Amino acid sequence: MNDHESFFRALSEEEQHLLALKDLLYEGSWEEIETDLKARKEGKPYVVKLDNRIDEDLLRIERLKAYEVEKGIDLGRYLPHNQSA
Repeated sequence: MNDHESFFRALSEEEQHLLALKDLLYEGSWEEIETDLKARKEGKPYVVKLDNRIDEDLLRIERLKAYEVEKGIDLGRYLPHNQSA
């Protein structure tokens, strides 16, 4: 197991959920999911309802995005639907 996979496995369920949403609904774009969450927070139209944890999710996104940028990796590759058998 490499460092990135170890990091991925240590993520909370909420962080893994955000990675899956980014991968499946937002074409791999953190910016799109952030825009959607901020629109929901402001009462504008949005794509996905993520309970009432918008601020916490935005902080989670910042952490995940920073890791991906720093390491030059897409953590979505460790999601079960992206791994080959």
